[in-house]
Amino acid sequence: MRRHTISCRAGWQARVEKQGLTYHTHESSPYWDESAYYQLSAAQVDALELAANSLHAMCVEAAGAVVDRGWWSRLAIPESMVPCVLRSWERDDFSLYGRFDLAYDGARPPKLLEYNADTPTALLEASVIQWFWLQDCFPSSDQFNSIHERLIQAWKGSGFRSAHFASVKDHAEDEQTALYIQDTAHQAGLATQQTHIEDIGWDPKARCFVDAKDSRIESLFKLYPWEWMAHEEFAQFLPEDSARFVEPAWKMLLSNKGLLSVLWELFPNHPNLLPTFDVPERLGGRYARKPKLSREGQNVTLVVDGREIEKTGGDYGEEGYVFQQMADLPDFSGHFPVMGVWVVNHTACGLGIREDRKRITGNLSRFVPHMF
Repeated sequence: MRRHTISCRAGWQARVEKQGLTYHTHESSPYWDESAYYQLSAAQVDALELAANSLHAMCVEAAGAVVDRGWWSRLAIPESMVPCVLRSWERDDFSLYGRFDLAYDGARPPKLLEYNADTPTALLEASVIQWFWLQDCFPSSDQFNSIHERLIQAWKGSGFRSAHFASVKDHAEDEQTALYIQDTAHQAGLATQQTHIEDIGWDPKARCFVDAKDSRIESLFKLYPWEWMAHEEFAQFLPEDSARFVEPAWKMLLSNKGLLSVLWELFPNHPNLLPTFDVPERLGGRYARKPKLSREGQNVTLVVDGREIEKTGGDYGEEGYVFQQMADLPDFSGHFPVMGVWVVNHTACGLGIREDRKRITGNLSRFVPHMF
């Protein structure tokens, strides 16, 4: 695996905006960064694909263990949400997508950092934007990327005829991600409608969730975490509503770093796992402390020999932490990439690479395209 520098395309900002990436630049630096790219071999792509498929199967098995053994507290799932999760799990509700974040240097087996299985973003960049970059810059090369086609096929097989698509108001990345996923559903033949989380209400007479026009919500893609929904005023009505959610409630079991210690317990020494425990003492003083529930790399602390070498702020950690052996990220002249392998309808189908000068990937970390 190699990192190359390259000249940006002329007028690249206008190009990516036309393709839907309106949040390509932060206040002081680009988020979409095409001044560099990563080159992988076909064998390395195969290794990432195999690892993601294996990890997804293990995560589903671990989720089953949580259900069978009643390990809800290990994942900090509120008692009020257990009936929703159980109902969703027993029905095997449709799951659209997720993203594995992996440490991989191109030689040793990929290692699981976490599974963003409920509300992953960086999707448009991975699916569409870097594909058009490839066509412009390396049209004879290939890319680990069939995300768009897989999303459309997944919607076709979902059994849904219509769906609402919701995100938080005035959040460009979330709104564009929801809009992109809505477009894939529309291409699959679904009747689609956009709304916002803030505009969803409860109709006490019809006993169902409705949008701002009081239209019944039968199916809802919501770019809003289940753990946040659990604390909303309308959460009390979730057990009695018949709406189908994407992602479904059972994904609370996967999009939870508490599952990392369960995975290590069930599959000790698996080549794609890092040792992870609920206490740090078994890791020899070199570990990452991660909140069981958190977003965008917040409240993560890296510890070496009892000394904090890097940490991020945030508002997470109330539910507790897990302690994961620190991963050896590859170092490309001070750039530390994390491999984001996308899973659509239970199958790995694409790669997005985020990199940073720091070892903890956050919301300002750059998205860099790839090819092979």
